[in-house]
Amino acid sequence: VQLQASGGGLVQPGGSLRLSCVASGFSLDEYCIGWFRQAPGKEREAVSSIRKNDRTTYYIGSVKGRFTISRDNAKNTVYLQMNTLKPEDTAVYYCAASASVIISAMRRSSSYDRWGQGTLVTVSS
Repeated sequence: VQLQASGGGLVQPGGSLRLSCVASGFSLDEYCIGWFRQAPGKEREAVSSIRKNDRTTYYIGSVKGRFTISRDNAKNTVYLQMNTLKPEDTAVYYCAASASVIISAMRRSSSYDRWGQGTLVTVSS
């Protein structure tokens, strides 16, 4: 039972990347999924999340309008499409899963009990 995050890399400012979070051993459509990031010397922060039932989404203010979270249940995958990337988006990105998260707790890392390994996103010219 594990989560696998992938899709990171080096991209120039203004570029795009799509991160993938693939689950094995369980169905992601039964879980709330969150994307978190941690930059060097900074605390981990929630970037985006999506609930399982009503598909309610959360985005941190700094990525609204640039990032989009989505599900592909057939592929057991959750994506984070990241457009117009900025140097301040540079971080290790993690996906996490929880069987049940109330809306007000979607951005709390403590709400999630399954975590994937990180994937590094570097935005630099």
